[in-house]
Amino acid sequence: MTGMETRRRPRTRIALAVGVAAATVLLLAACAAGVNPDVGQAPPGAEEPAGFWLGLWHGIILPVTWIVSLFTRTVSPYEVFNSGNWYDFGFVLGITIVFGGPFGAGRAARRR
Repeated sequence: MTGMETRRRPRTRIALAVGVAAATVLLLAACAAGVNPDVGQAPPGAEEPAGFWLGLWHGIILPVTWIVSLFTRTVSPYEVFNSGNWYDFGFVLGITIVFGGPFGAGRAARRR
């Protein structure tokens, strides 16, 4: 190897690292959620926004709802017309019950 080749290698590694970092940032930015124009608008037949209990139910049935939502446009795993933080809290709590909660702790203890 000549002296010229050894000087180029660190620059190539730096350029590669910068390129990978830029691609990662662009990929993550592309996954960011956009504005939903239907937020706050009641769907047909709904009188009041979904609250904590409906959020909890939607979190529990998320695995089934998500699979169905892949094949139809009329089913959504998340209710857009909701009461805000209480619905979100119930939704996340429901997901935790299904995927983590006490059932997941029991499985983890049996693995040891």
